[in-house]
Amino acid sequence: MRYFEYGDKEINYLRKKDKKLCAAIDRIGMITREINPDIFSALVQSIVGQQISSKAAVTVRDKLSGLCGLKAETLHKLTAEEIQACGMSMRKAEYIRGVADAAVNKTVDFETLKDRTNQEIIEVLTKLKGVGVWTAEMLLIFSLTRPDVVSYGDLAIRRGMMELYSHKELPKERFLRYAKRYSPYGSVASLYLWELSH
Repeated sequence: MRYFEYGDKEINYLRKKDKKLCAAIDRIGMITREINPDIFSALVQSIVGQQISSKAAVTVRDKLSGLCGLKAETLHKLTAEEIQACGMSMRKAEYIRGVADAAVNKTVDFETLKDRTNQEIIEVLTKLKGVGVWTAEMLLIFSLTRPDVVSYGDLAIRRGMMELYSHKELPKERFLRYAKRYSPYGSVASLYLWELSH
């Protein structure tokens, strides 16, 4: 099991930058969030998990993993029907097949993705059907462990921010102002914003 790693350097920086976030960090303490360094299987899992409960997502993922080990070459050989039989919609099954095809045909080179900038990775991944900006941003955090990602498309992060600063609404420019304040450790700030949104 691997976790998103951060420590005193990131924490102290954020605490200095923002009084309210500092109080939240002191109250919550360190956060452990699992990561999956294999970006291909992480992407498949995130497609599986779209719009279903995390419990249901785990069941489907385990079935799919039993069938193909979440490896591109094996997945690529399965039909959409075989993937669907693991407990997902046909549309999701087709998205997953598409991702496997892109990996096998090297339309997307998952090996070299880690060498590209956040923006380049988002551009490459969102060309795949079923992958939006939010999914790409979650992969940046929980697969590639990029240090500075605060996703405007994540409802829980926006909720956490509104909670932290007692806002009734959060226009994008205000959101971006806070995200800039957290930089270069926005991903760590995101972990705390998620906690605050519960």
